[in-house]
Amino acid sequence: MVRILDLEKYAQNNNIPIMLPDGIEFLLEYIKKNNIQNILEIGTAIGYSAIRMCLLDHNIKVTTIERDEQRYQEALKNIKEFNLEKQINVILDDALSTNITDKFDLIFIDAAKSQYIKFFEKYKVNLKEHGVIVSDNLKFHGLVETPIERIESRNVRGIVRKLNNYIDFLKNNQEFKTTFYDIGDGISISIKNNS
Repeated sequence: MVRILDLEKYAQNNNIPIMLPDGIEFLLEYIKKNNIQNILEIGTAIGYSAIRMCLLDHNIKVTTIERDEQRYQEALKNIKEFNLEKQINVILDDALSTNITDKFDLIFIDAAKSQYIKFFEKYKVNLKEHGVIVSDNLKFHGLVETPIERIESRNVRGIVRKLNNYIDFLKNNQEFKTTFYDIGDGISISIKNNS
């Protein structure tokens, strides 16, 4: 029987990014406290966070999108191991080209950092009233606070720039009120303002 620890070890050994321990605990606590039942996750990876969320309560349903075929297959295998096929629906596709009409209590963005603004804009229409959008990795291993010129990799500089743009986008967004948490790798919770 696969356990959560096995998933964490597999992710570590294969360089698959999953939420940091205090980050996932914070998210799970938020889900419990706010009685969240319907979740859309952008970025499945190996299914780790979807599994953790669904283990909280058998009424929780997660729709999750993954574009990498290998990770998608790994996620399906892991979800089956935990007998959560009825609670988790994995879609193999690029989140920017998928069309979803369902409404969700919570949308969790944990995928390509350079696309966060596009994910946010595309899926905000899928929020229920009083729904929230949670974004992970806003500190990007502490690099977001590092001066750009001190980051050697051009690729990483690009990601950091995009994440800084996303943080500004959230701070200036009139439609949502965002709170930033210095937990895990940096988490934000954006709550839709009542119109």
